[in-house]
Amino acid sequence: MKTASIRAIIGGTLLMASSLISASAAQPLPSQHPNSQRLSVETQGSGTDVILIPGLASSRDVWADLSANLRKNHRIHLVELAGFASTPAIANPDGKVIAPAVDALAEYIHAQHIKSPAIIGHSLGGEMALMLAARHPDLVGRVMVVDALPFYSLMFNPAATSETVAPQAAAMRNSILGQSPEQFAEFQKVSITRLAKTEAVRPALVAAGIHSDRKTIADAVYEVMVTDLRPELGLISAPIEVVYAYDTLFGVPAASVEAMYRQAYAAAPDIHFTQIDNSFHFVMLDQPERFSAVVESFLNGDASQKQSQTD
Repeated sequence: MKTASIRAIIGGTLLMASSLISASAAQPLPSQHPNSQRLSVETQGSGTDVILIPGLASSRDVWADLSANLRKNHRIHLVELAGFASTPAIANPDGKVIAPAVDALAEYIHAQHIKSPAIIGHSLGGEMALMLAARHPDLVGRVMVVDALPFYSLMFNPAATSETVAPQAAAMRNSILGQSPEQFAEFQKVSITRLAKTEAVRPALVAAGIHSDRKTIADAVYEVMVTDLRPELGLISAPIEVVYAYDTLFGVPAASVEAMYRQAYAAAPDIHFTQIDNSFHFVMLDQPERFSAVVESFLNGDASQKQSQTD
């Protein structure tokens, strides 16, 4: 399948920030949990529970427009990973970021006695949502993945495996660590134009990345590039909604983008796909009204959201 143009638009995702710097008073998890410092969570509203996970180097404020609507009828749990945006970094000697954060989120759900929450994750946060649903299926009610694949490196090579992509992932990690602050900031400024179509949101996206911890970003990039969740999709019992962006500037037919997502998620037993047009990677920022409507439908469990991938 022709994917080069798609990669040009969204292939820089892992090196980018995805929202405003948070000014919330969120607290880390209770200290009795071993992964308690891996993330912080801010809660808003009341009602059925919805957990929102941002992407790489992202602030929880990427969900600001969505949460303003959802908190009227839902209790919103806004996650931010340690080392991203305004949440302080922690020591990370084994280089793992994503898997321990998923364990921390599972501990949070247990500690707060949250029953069958909806999990919504963007980009790296989408992969966290899948990992949580696969490894802790009893904790998840339904899952929405926003513009993310179960194996990121398929973006570069449809035949990639965790083993074959490891040298490239290591090179990417080393490149991030080796950039000067000026180089890192400039790269983000250039790349964000491919990831957010709405010009007004771009400066804040860059700022969140600059305020993130460089080593945490580099470790997360390596981890997400070598983590293939496709073999675990069959373990997910919750329904999955995959929301992905499409724009004519991608330079490929919409059918090709859809085919890429459907093939990647072929092993998921209960899945539905929604394409949002005129948007780049940050769907919630480029098309906030359309995205909010899709989320509301997803949370209401509308019949249209329960179609299988073969419909």
